[in-house]
Amino acid sequence: MKTLPTLILLALICFLHHSSAAGSIAPELVSDVPCCPGFNRRLIPKPKVKHVAWTSNDCKTKAILVTTVCNETSCLDPEWRWAKNLLAEFRKATANSKSPSAPFNMSKCDKKKQ
Repeated sequence: MKTLPTLILLALICFLHHSSAAGSIAPELVSDVPCCPGFNRRLIPKPKVKHVAWTSNDCKTKAILVTTVCNETSCLDPEWRWAKNLLAEFRKATANSKSPSAPFNMSKCDKKKQ
């Protein structure tokens, strides 16, 4: 008779342990801003930039994440002066609204359909 309540209690403890540990395994998987495995120094023309942000604090590598009008992402070196200036200019351009003002997000995606 005591076996069934013990098994139920044990199953409940296992479930709670598993569900609480899942959040700490990979926090970058639930973040809106993805993490970067590394970064580069790729110049991106401002009219092609749709969004600029820091990676999440939960990411191992801190980088400036740039999303283009073609929805491609680039992880830029956070120590690179050009990337820092791009982030500052983008924040200024989006200070009063969510949509960036000129010179950002001014061109269309020109990827050719394959």
